[in-house]
Amino acid sequence: MEESVLKKKPAQMVIWLRPAVYAAGVIVLFACMTMTTALRLSVSAVPMDAAAKPNELTAQDRLLLEDLSSRLFRFFNEHTNRRTGLVDDRARADGSRAWPPVFASMAATGFGLTALSIAPDRGWLTAEQARERLRLYLRFLADKAPHERGWFYHFVYPESGKRYGSSEISSIDTALLLCGVLEARYRFADDAEIVQLADRICERVDYPWMLNGDPFLLSHGWKPESGFIKYRWDTYSEDTVLYLLAIGSKTRPIPAESWYAWKRTAVTYDAYTYISGGSLFTHQYSHAWVDYRNRREIHPPYTDYFENSIAATRAHRAFCMDLSGKFPGYSSNVWGITASDSVKGYLGWGGPPVDPSIDGTVVPSAAGGSLMFTPDICLSALRTMQDNYGKRIYGRYGFVDAFNPNTGWIDSDVVGIDVGITLLSAVNLMDGGVWRWFMRNPEISHTMDRVGLVKR
Repeated sequence: MEESVLKKKPAQMVIWLRPAVYAAGVIVLFACMTMTTALRLSVSAVPMDAAAKPNELTAQDRLLLEDLSSRLFRFFNEHTNRRTGLVDDRARADGSRAWPPVFASMAATGFGLTALSIAPDRGWLTAEQARERLRLYLRFLADKAPHERGWFYHFVYPESGKRYGSSEISSIDTALLLCGVLEARYRFADDAEIVQLADRICERVDYPWMLNGDPFLLSHGWKPESGFIKYRWDTYSEDTVLYLLAIGSKTRPIPAESWYAWKRTAVTYDAYTYISGGSLFTHQYSHAWVDYRNRREIHPPYTDYFENSIAATRAHRAFCMDLSGKFPGYSSNVWGITASDSVKGYLGWGGPPVDPSIDGTVVPSAAGGSLMFTPDICLSALRTMQDNYGKRIYGRYGFVDAFNPNTGWIDSDVVGIDVGITLLSAVNLMDGGVWRWFMRNPEISHTMDRVGLVKR
């Protein structure tokens, strides 16, 4: 993701389970904690049933979700290169390509591959249409797309896959791409070519190389001119799926202890205590594919990451409501600040805590990407935005990336990763469609057991 986003780190209580401590008995580290603190950090303030079951959605809810998700799929249908499968980083909300000419995003491509995998179940494509496209796109990724030891560049030219500008070989963007590849592998497990291509793409990734000498923590990426990026995935964020993939690799894994090498930063806001790593999207992306429901770590603070994201979403809504004195456009049903476009360009903003760049902008993917966690507040938010602002913010590809109800500014674009997270979250809410196929990958389910994310 954007480097400005990656640098955001809440300054609250830090729980850092270094592997040496873990191996020696991590419980000792927490012996001095009071029972009250331990319970607060278990992130259990929000009950599991806060996530609505599919049959709890009303007819009105389903109409909204079906209309929104079909528009979101349209973005991928119209902004995927039909020869390479690479997805435009962004497009104009009216359907035209962005100007200057757009580049493709590997993370958006991961969302796009998953959009193809779920399309037959939603009636957007036939199964054979989806198969044909996936075969073509996976052939390109396996045989023609430039890569470094299996890792892909963050931004690339959509017609060739060649590096765009000074883009880095990105560990997290490659991970999100691989999620789309693995989703296709099990959605079309009866297609020998899709399975074989997916295996080739996934099994060649050299995870130990991305450690760059650290025993446990992966680098953000690498550039041919300067080598490895100095930042590491050393805190909770959207990186949890990256670590599951790396630990569970069939060919080049990293140690299972890596799961406990990154910091758990506990944040308290309003009535909610949860582990956070920055902007709200960090609580969404891995969950789009990995089904963390009903799993809890066996080591303190016994985190249930699904409940953690529920708490983070509810806290974020409360945070936005508390900003309404300064920005009256925020309300109980118009809220959401996550990395997005703004009147000043793309920003990695979020909160809590307060980001000084916040100017009253609302980002619909904040609520859209959390539909799978908190459908009650997220459906109300999206419905209110649609009702209040109509076609000014809701069009061919669903909601614009951002708008400011305080100033009247409305973004002209949609952004692929924000379209993608909203689509996958909506589908998971409606029928668990992404989770159902992705969790059949043994690299994920077995690895969750290995690192102590056990079912309860």
